[in-house]
Amino acid sequence: MDQTIAKPTKKRLGILAMVFISVVINYMDRSNISVAASALSDELQLTSVQLGLIFSAFGWTYSIMQIPGGLAVDLVKVRLLYPILLVTWSLATLVQGFISSFAALLGCRMAIGVFEAPSYPCNNKIVTQWFPESERASAIAVYTSGQFIGLAFLLPVLALIQDTFGWRGLFIVSGLVGIGWALIWYVFYRDPQDHPSINQGELKHITATATQNTDENQPKKVNWQDIKRVFMVRKLWGVYIGQFCLGGVLMFFLTWFPTYLVEYRGLDFLQSGFLASIPFIAAFVGVLVSGFTSDFLTRRGWSKEVARKAPIIIGMLCTVSIIGANYTDDTFWIITFLSISFFGNGLASIAWVFVSLLAPQQFVGLVGGCMNFIGGLSAVTIPVIIGFLVQGGDFAPALVFISGLALLGMCSYLFLIGKIEQVQISTQGQDEVCV
Repeated sequence: MDQTIAKPTKKRLGILAMVFISVVINYMDRSNISVAASALSDELQLTSVQLGLIFSAFGWTYSIMQIPGGLAVDLVKVRLLYPILLVTWSLATLVQGFISSFAALLGCRMAIGVFEAPSYPCNNKIVTQWFPESERASAIAVYTSGQFIGLAFLLPVLALIQDTFGWRGLFIVSGLVGIGWALIWYVFYRDPQDHPSINQGELKHITATATQNTDENQPKKVNWQDIKRVFMVRKLWGVYIGQFCLGGVLMFFLTWFPTYLVEYRGLDFLQSGFLASIPFIAAFVGVLVSGFTSDFLTRRGWSKEVARKAPIIIGMLCTVSIIGANYTDDTFWIITFLSISFFGNGLASIAWVFVSLLAPQQFVGLVGGCMNFIGGLSAVTIPVIIGFLVQGGDFAPALVFISGLALLGMCSYLFLIGKIEQVQISTQGQDEVCV
């Protein structure tokens, strides 16, 4: 017997490691502005209003460009598109080290949002191409965990870089890392059918439970009418709304959480910095538990409704526990409730698996872009809504609001998605129907 077929290679694991590293770099270039903010604003003499606009600039363009980014993912080979994205957003990051005005910095942050926009649809397409459906949730969990690792552990590294090279050096080093990784990506990444080291055994394994999303079975033209079509499918709206709710909870932890600990719970800065890392670690654990458990249930023959939906629904219910922090003044219990909540957010973060489960193969990138567009709107709206809710000095309404978001997301998966099955999107102008 041919041993290369009997024993499949595992090249897909190396590809997953490459996606993971790309996600870490992605979040490094999103979060370095928070490390540099104090020194940068002092040197450029930025007001608090101007600094707030700098923080929000990424979110606006990142959201707006999700749909065009999804279209690009459907039309351009990932081997070429991903390095282009890495180089362009890394150049925008690097240029921040040479700017001397508010307008230039604002433009750089907006440019980073533009060029990072297709990255997550790219990640999802790569997993769809390289992993069978029975392994996809685990793969998504692994690369998604990169964002939590970045948020929990990368900030101290960025602070050390700034302490050594200054805030301008921080942006320059960050940009050079991304450009270097773009070169590595182009040299080593290939689609499964083009990879020189993959054997037929692994190719057969990859395609055993799912249709390969290759260029050969994709239409080359995706038009703006298709965007209307993917927004008219009820099942897909369940994913879109769920992603907005997930993003809203994440934005609380990215923006208001440290302020909540220091200003509303009276913790000192150093203490809050240590305690703030605990929920991020919980989220990291949650996303890994979710992905591997979901795939384990799939392999054991559980239905998709249980194997894929259960982690998300349980995660959303855990997120509701954030409201418990309103009923205690004990720091231990405050952090416990918040950690359970963010652990739940991690559990629910395998939502990207529903793109490949529900979207037609030729629209995986577009549906992923639409999903991330709706989810990205949370980066624009949720911090502002929380700011409005806490303006009277009471944070309790904001935590109630976050709990409500989690319940809304749970309901969207329960009642809008319904049975998990691929939808059929007509390209002939008729209304969409579910298969």
